[in-house]
Amino acid sequence: MPCPMAIDQLAQVLPTLGIGDTVEVRTDDPGAVADFPAWAKTSGNELLQIKQRKGEIRIILRRRV
Repeated sequence: MPCPMAIDQLAQVLPTLGIGDTVEVRTDDPGAVADFPAWAKTSGNELLQIKQRKGEIRIILRRRV
């Protein structure tokens, strides 16, 4: 998803997932590399992975709360 909506969209989708479920976010927002770890920490969820490839950032999180 294009910047800057990735965290906003995730915050809407996450409550529909079960505790322990994982979600993958793909974005082109370079700020996501800093934003998602901070968001995961403050929201109580777990950041599992961040990978960057040719204009795309792939982020995998686990719902904890």
